[in-house]
Amino acid sequence: MKLKYTSLLLSGAFLLSVTSCKKTLVDINQNPNAAQVAQPDYLLTAATKTTADTYWGTANNMDASLLFVQYWSKIQYTDPDRYIYTNSAFQELWTVGYSKSIVNLNQIIKLGDAQANTNYKGVALVLRSWVFSLLTDAYGNVPYKQSANIDQYLTPAYDTQKDVYYALLDDLKAAQTALDPAGKAILGDVIYGNDIAKWKKFANSLRLRIALRIADRDAAKAKQVLDDIKAEGGAYISSNSDIAQFVYYNSPNQNPISNLFDTRDDYRISKTIVDKLFALNDPRLPVYASKTKDATPQTYVGLPNGLLVGDASSIGFTKTSKPGTYFLAPNAPAVIISYAEVLFDRAEAAARGFTTENAADLYKQAILASLAQYSITGGIASSYADQPAVQYDASNYKKSIGEQKWIALFGQGLEAFAEWRRLDYPQLQPAVAGTLNGKIPVRFIYPGTEQSLNGASYKAAVANQGSDVLTTKLWFDVN
Repeated sequence: MKLKYTSLLLSGAFLLSVTSCKKTLVDINQNPNAAQVAQPDYLLTAATKTTADTYWGTANNMDASLLFVQYWSKIQYTDPDRYIYTNSAFQELWTVGYSKSIVNLNQIIKLGDAQANTNYKGVALVLRSWVFSLLTDAYGNVPYKQSANIDQYLTPAYDTQKDVYYALLDDLKAAQTALDPAGKAILGDVIYGNDIAKWKKFANSLRLRIALRIADRDAAKAKQVLDDIKAEGGAYISSNSDIAQFVYYNSPNQNPISNLFDTRDDYRISKTIVDKLFALNDPRLPVYASKTKDATPQTYVGLPNGLLVGDASSIGFTKTSKPGTYFLAPNAPAVIISYAEVLFDRAEAAARGFTTENAADLYKQAILASLAQYSITGGIASSYADQPAVQYDASNYKKSIGEQKWIALFGQGLEAFAEWRRLDYPQLQPAVAGTLNGKIPVRFIYPGTEQSLNGASYKAAVANQGSDVLTTKLWFDVN
């Protein structure tokens, strides 16, 4: 007994010694000049800019979704425009989304709870919902539940796209409750300048967007979301001054598109969008496209998508149009949700019978709001909206809304890619020298690192969803 007791004492002393050493090492490794607890305002600014940069940047926008929906095309290094990608091509949205955006937003939620500041929590829930929606819109099944605690779940399981959308609707409803204009103030908000009333509109507008994502799968659930918003007395983004967007500054904090065009000349505006704008005599053409460097009969010349390098360059760098100077400016905004989009969404909700609003009126308001977003108003705007080819067709609301929404979303590659898949308009033709047997991509492939670092979860997701290829339709993409 004496020997056992002595052994226990020695063991206890050893453990205390190890604990003491560990504590000492932790203390030594702390920076006395740095804050040990991150500030929510700094995290909010960082998470917002980081997400905006990848959302509006090269990998997910310029080299992928802007090409898929034929806003832009490539005049050199044309592989992406022909749907040729490596398994690391779509890494950025995944890596930034999970390791930077969501991690920081989760921390803001915890700090909001700790500081009894529900507005930080509400704002972070809105932004986190947006990030998760980008991820599931692009890839399909993605980690959601277990991604909140990476320390516990190093290889998080994937949730089905349906479950992710439904969870985001719950999160946004919780955000709406948490956001209180009369509550504690926040700092670090570079979207709305700490205006909580506008965040409440943003939250509801995102709920509306996601409700329509699921509408072809679960119309009753989609309608219930809109009924809840109405019962809460909630408002949507209601003017162009309410647009949710990240406004850039001059270098080094310039728009990623501006930054790329400072040193490269790989992209042109797509012939598809140019031809459509010409056909409708659309006054947004000189906003969306730049004049050709050399004089041409049409002034604005689009490049067909998916040409071979030699065929693309032979058409001529100086005889094809770059995107418009509005989008190449250093301070051009990264638009998250516009007023025009919300009006189109409300028009669709009415057309589906989810609300009693007037679909035709909302559709026309949406077109006028999009034009006004680029300072096109008055008679020019009215004449455009009143054209027979532009007017609302109640017998095919998906065509009317799909085509005009596609024009209005120019520049918002990821959102336009999701809406084109959902509405099936406009009816785009595959890339000229595309490699998918006459098909256009309908999803991003998972990053190759998921196969090596999270193999079991990756395999389960693929077994549930379908092959990890560009042509596998996602749950929300019904037709």
